Amino acid sequence: MRIGYFLSSEEYSPAELLEQARGAERAGFGGLWISDHYHPWMDAQGQSAFVWSMIGAISQACGLPITTAVTCPTVRIHPAVIAQAAATSAVLTGGRFRLGVGTGEALNEHIFGDAWPELDVRLEMLEEAVEIIRGLWAGGFHSHHGKHYTVENARIYTLPEQPVEILVSGFGPKAVEVAGRIGDGYISVMPDGDMVRRFRESGGGAKVAQGGFKAAFADTAEEGARIAYRKWPNAGVPGELSQVLPSPRHFEQASQLVTPEAVAKAFVCGNDPEEHLETIREYADAGFDEIYVANTGPHHQGLLDMYAREILPKLG
Repeated sequence: MRIGYFLSSEEYSPAELLEQARGAERAGFGGLWISDHYHPWMDAQGQSAFVWSMIGAISQACGLPITTAVTCPTVRIHPAVIAQAAATSAVLTGGRFRLGVGTGEALNEHIFGDAWPELDVRLEMLEEAVEIIRGLWAGGFHSHHGKHYTVENARIYTLPEQPVEILVSGFGPKAVEVAGRIGDGYISVMPDGDMVRRFRESGGGAKVAQGGFKAAFADTAEEGARIAYRKWPNAGVPGELSQVLPSPRHFEQASQLVTPEAVAKAFVCGNDPEEHLETIREYADAGFDEIYVANTGPHHQGLLDMYAREILPKLG
């Protein structure tokens, strides 16, 4: 089981993300997730570095494998461009890059004024996008004339020795079945064993399943809960709202209905290593092979130190 660290590009500056990547490697983490956002969820988070610039910088700052968690290759950026960006990232990392993809959120994808499709259409677009990406990675000139995308005489010249693995995010049954059918792996932020089983039964088999959770490291659980509520009240926004709300302002409005208690339940708050170990076990019991933890707030070094001392040695 690999334990990784999740770089929150919505909350930390580029310099802070690099510092955390280096710190995660020193602490003994086995890999990195990094989020791909145009906007933060909330203005209180305050950042949104361009993920492909960050991956290039991280590739030269540390040697950990990197997965985007996750990129939406359908609306804001054409899949042919994502194919080139991911191929270059794989070359820069010496093959240590995996492309995590999903159907995305209006928050990040609506910026050109395009209509935001319903879920079934977004899944259809994602399948076609993955087909285009893999076609371009096969080498040579490639054309595609599909329902949603056109590619004409495109060739990616800078390619890694092996094609990049594409991991697919999914939270509902339809999305998980698509992940099982087209993905080289599965990504989720819920310790839901039923979804992992559905992925494997839908074609995923023994492919890697990655899961992630959020923490708010602090001297006390109460302080951690206050940090989590100040920075990420959107974690308590229910249902499909996270996919359809178009701006941080709208998330702030929806988050007024979220209680501090609801946010605290979505985080591991404070500095008790046993609570982290218990959460990791929940993901492991659900069938995840790799588990990534994100920190919110100013005490990320405290979380890294705790994992180095109290958690990673116990997990081997």
